[in-house]
Amino acid sequence: MSKKITIKDIAKAANVSVTTVSFVLNDKGEKMGIRKEVIEKVLTISGEMKFKLNMIASSLRTGKTRSIGLIVEDISNQFFSDLARIIEREAINLNYRVFYCSTGGDDARAIELVNSLLQANVDGFIITPTENMKATIDRLSELQCPVVLVDRYFEEQEVSHVVLDNFEGGETATNYLLEKGFKKIAFISNYSQLIQMRFRKEGYSNAMKKAGLYDEAKILDLEYHIPEEERIEKIAVFLSSSSEIDAVLFGANYLLLAGLQSLSKLKLKIPTDKAVISFDDHDSFRLHSPSITVLSQPIEEMGKKAVRLLMMQMNDGSNYKIEKEKKKGNLIIRESVG
Repeated sequence: MSKKITIKDIAKAANVSVTTVSFVLNDKGEKMGIRKEVIEKVLTISGEMKFKLNMIASSLRTGKTRSIGLIVEDISNQFFSDLARIIEREAINLNYRVFYCSTGGDDARAIELVNSLLQANVDGFIITPTENMKATIDRLSELQCPVVLVDRYFEEQEVSHVVLDNFEGGETATNYLLEKGFKKIAFISNYSQLIQMRFRKEGYSNAMKKAGLYDEAKILDLEYHIPEEERIEKIAVFLSSSSEIDAVLFGANYLLLAGLQSLSKLKLKIPTDKAVISFDDHDSFRLHSPSITVLSQPIEEMGKKAVRLLMMQMNDGSNYKIEKEKKKGNLIIRESVG
């Protein structure tokens, strides 16, 4: 078996200290004042040497830990907890264990989690990336560490991913409202560069433009990192300041959970005063009175496919062909549109 490349080997090849290499590989180079050219040199050499941090003694013999790192946005959000459950079930069936963790949409935490899981020597990653995580995903590719993205991806990046066809979903949900006779349809979303939100908004906008009813004032973009009370308040202000809105499409289930409280605060009835549809299902949406119409993601298919793509990548190594998969959503008609 070929000798494992260590931090010492990289330090020697780059003619820098072991500490410098350690800081660079843990994304702390800039913070520690290491010059840009030194950081680039260390990353290039570590990439060339196919270095992968390895700190678990039990895995040294085989280099395999039969474990997967699963990094999602928020494990308390039902979409991600359902997805994690399916990924874990599929992995267990293949005799793999899953370490899972949440980023809370925080870039620094996401990078830290990747480093921790690299140190735990996981065999591969399934990741829902944060907004500025592209460089970290690039680094995993350079380290030849198998990685599959789920729910979102970066357009210029050659990395396998499994996502919802968000544009089609936004269009489908909006067209359903238009067919039901609604004309003043609002869209509530996150203000972010995250690709899934952007495509949902573009799908909505496209349907509204085709109908000759597009109005930018009917789009509300919220910051992701705001307290729930503030989210409820901002949605309430938006809905009350534009009394002519007759229907609302919510870009994610947690946005609708806040929206339901905003509507209640304004004493507005669904669907009499406002019709609503949300992306991503939630148990409470079925139980809510009236029950909520949703554009649901095929979570079962997405979870299975993500694990299958990761296993193929781990088995095929450098022969692996990148796959980019878009799954079609399912409009589940309930009572909230009337």
